[in-house]
Amino acid sequence: MKQIINTPNAPAPIGPYNQAVLSGNTLFISGQIPIDPVSGELVAGDIQKETRQSMENLKAILQEAGMTFEHVVKTSIFVKDMHQFNLINEAYALYFDAATAPARETVEVANLPKFVNVEISMIAVKD
Repeated sequence: MKQIINTPNAPAPIGPYNQAVLSGNTLFISGQIPIDPVSGELVAGDIQKETRQSMENLKAILQEAGMTFEHVVKTSIFVKDMHQFNLINEAYALYFDAATAPARETVEVANLPKFVNVEISMIAVKD
């Protein structure tokens, strides 16, 4: 049975989907873009700030489900410009211990929702 997870501490979905779905002990979090959930405005102009806002949105969803970044087993990062990979990594690394970081792929794409520069999704498992 699946349980829908939504929190006002992360941006509301901009389409026919939910922020996350919990199935058993596995949480599937929809891609988060750098929208400030308080103002509803995009965080733009600095890829590290954009990455941190996306991660903070993911953190809020994890917390709503009773989880933390320690529960994350897989992330997917979609970027508009792979030349910003190192800067994204620096911001992303603030949220994980390198020794126990999740599996991940980073993919350059032509466009993302609202034409942002980064979108991150996650899968987390609670033991």
